[in-house]
Amino acid sequence: MKRIITIQDISCVGKCSLTVALPIISAMGVEASVLPTAVLSTHTAFKGFTFRDLTSDIQLICDHWKQEKIHFDAIYTGYLGSFEQLDLMHKLIADFGGGDTLTVVDPCMADNGKLYPGFTQEFAFAMAKLCAKANVVVPNLTEASFMLGIPYVEAGYDEDYIKDILKKIAALGAGKVVLKGVQFAQDQQDLKGVAGKIGIASYDAVADKFCWYFHEKMPESFHGTGDIFASVLTGALMRGLSLEKSYALAADFVVESIRQTLSHENYNWYGVDFEAAFPYLIKRLEA
Repeated sequence: MKRIITIQDISCVGKCSLTVALPIISAMGVEASVLPTAVLSTHTAFKGFTFRDLTSDIQLICDHWKQEKIHFDAIYTGYLGSFEQLDLMHKLIADFGGGDTLTVVDPCMADNGKLYPGFTQEFAFAMAKLCAKANVVVPNLTEASFMLGIPYVEAGYDEDYIKDILKKIAALGAGKVVLKGVQFAQDQQDLKGVAGKIGIASYDAVADKFCWYFHEKMPESFHGTGDIFASVLTGALMRGLSLEKSYALAADFVVESIRQTLSHENYNWYGVDFEAAFPYLIKRLEA
């Protein structure tokens, strides 16, 4: 059985980060090992949450793994809350990455044109250096813009603009880039036949190949769906799916999870009911 180590925080209540990654990766038939970077009582959309930083434990845990000669088939990083944690990820990748080990970096730090609270442009540039160590990097358009130090363009861009973003992210060092949240202007949508849809653009730097996948745009957005996407993507890659099939499955599972959530009159505001969508995920894996 393949083994993924995922490094991110854990919110005791709230469907995001490790409480998403662990069950999803396990349900996909891949072993999920975890390295918590912090423990929160709830995720940050709740008020008055508690927070305990676990940075000082990270290197001790990694040293024990090295003693035990533990091998990981994939390293998957999510939300990292400080420059020190970024530095520790560089060392973790050096110690446990390379060879056949896949490294996936989800630079969770921004969305909708803004950095998350506590992050700065300097942090975004530091995150870009971590992305340079990845085989696959999974930013949204906001994160890509901050890592490149360019203005965020919310709408009105065309295919050439997205291709340029993808190439510039790949030039940081990542072999493959998966860009989330791509939605063309109306004239471009009509041209590509994706009117009213949102999707994924990818670039394989070695093959110099661009690919696209568009799906239904749901009427509501929820906390944690980016974590769901990255977790399914990484699990699917470990199952031997191609990059294109992996992110198509990840996007479709997010849509199905949102659909399941919205089917209830009093649905969860703090996260999607991805658990109810597991039969869909498993059926797709078995197809």
